[in-house]
Amino acid sequence: MREVAVLGVGITQFGELWESSLRDLGIQAGLEAMRDAGIRSDEIDALFVGNMAAGRLIEQTHIGALIADHAGLTERNVPAVTIECADASGAAAFHHAYLSVASGLHDVVVVGGAEKMTDLPDEEVTEIMSTSLDQQWEAFFGATLPSMYAMMARRHMHDYKTTREQLAHVAVKNHAHGALNPKAQFQRPIRIESVLGAPAVAEPLGVLDCAPISDGAAALVLCSADRARKISGGHVKVAASAQAGDTLALHSRGNLCAFDATTAAMEKALKLAGKSRKEIDIAEVHDVTTISEIMAVEDLGFVKKGEGGRAAESGMTALGGELPVNTSGGLKARGHPLGATGIAQVIELVQQLNGKAGKRQVKDARVGLAHNVGGCGATAFVHILEAV
Repeated sequence: MREVAVLGVGITQFGELWESSLRDLGIQAGLEAMRDAGIRSDEIDALFVGNMAAGRLIEQTHIGALIADHAGLTERNVPAVTIECADASGAAAFHHAYLSVASGLHDVVVVGGAEKMTDLPDEEVTEIMSTSLDQQWEAFFGATLPSMYAMMARRHMHDYKTTREQLAHVAVKNHAHGALNPKAQFQRPIRIESVLGAPAVAEPLGVLDCAPISDGAAALVLCSADRARKISGGHVKVAASAQAGDTLALHSRGNLCAFDATTAAMEKALKLAGKSRKEIDIAEVHDVTTISEIMAVEDLGFVKKGEGGRAAESGMTALGGELPVNTSGGLKARGHPLGATGIAQVIELVQQLNGKAGKRQVKDARVGLAHNVGGCGATAFVHILEAV
């Protein structure tokens, strides 16, 4: 397998982007990534696009072909593919783009993710997102993603004495980080009292415990490390990209407080990268709810099971802490356009490892980790990136 490098990145504003279509957002992010990489369209060998639900959200499928067409790539018959893995669609696209370059099949690829979610009422979008659950045993009976995570939160609070305030600390931290990110959907800090007093979504989770409905797109240019060295003196290497899976239905698992797929993907990624957890300087994890980040920090092995809430409360995972987590603002504050999230996570790592994260820069960051989950943990991806 060849070494793979990230050569360029591009990301749109995340939020309620009423005047931009899905194709507008995808093209904007892709062109920005190409400009950043310094490549031309005739150098692109393939296009990989992550998207979960455009068929329901905007009644448009075949998103890879759509973006390739409007990017002018069809004149050279560049292959384009759309990849769906629920909330982890962007991470899945990145994973397969990485494999195509590492295998030697392609030399330069563009990988992106996009979602246009705000054109429909919130209730309908929530129902569409619930299609990532087991339809027969969960969604059919009215379960939604927030309600499933609420059950996990309740169990975590029962088993490990995690407090409602500790959940709130995750939201406060990530909004503080998002306030430093000019592309974030929410760019203002919030107080713990606001989180605790917010309207309920699924008890114990309130509005400020849950990621918003978002529009947005993100893109990367991947190429062989040999090519990157010829083009640029400094680049970011993809040290590992790993995937693991679990049962679709939550009731089929032995532990409501752990995602075994996350732990398995982490072990695979560490082995592939030849790294230890202690070498990770920064992490972007899947905080679709506040309990999601707490569980992710535990399942990735950064703290023992049951200590994720205390890690957030102590400041360990904040900027300036032992392991800064979600410096972009995470899904919670940066926003969560489903197909774009996994790519946006990697972009945050690239900016941090290149020393270009501005006011949210982590000092001396050399190794970063991205963790993206599909649904309620049936799919998990872990990528490890390293500054060169």
